Amino acid sequence: MDLTGRHYTWFQNRACEYFPCHDDVAEEEFNCLFCYCPLYRAENCGGAFVVKNGVKNCSYCLLPHNSESFAYIAAKLREENMFPEKP
Repeated sequence: MDLTGRHYTWFQNRACEYFPCHDDVAEEEFNCLFCYCPLYRAENCGGAFVVKNGVKNCSYCLLPHNSESFAYIAAKLREENMFPEKP
């Protein structure tokens, strides 16, 4: 999916008191668009998570914060039937 020039695929909120919430992504590349990952409910989200006492913990997952996150998450939402196709 070519997202060149599609500015809605990336957002950064440097005023956030948690920015950056992960140390493993360079600040200039950090994508805040999916601060809360829409794939949280997906059993097979593709991210790095652990389940402890039946609760999914995504604290160490960087998937929603990289520059390719929009294309991956949009495709995965469609695959999981959690996001409608374009009309």
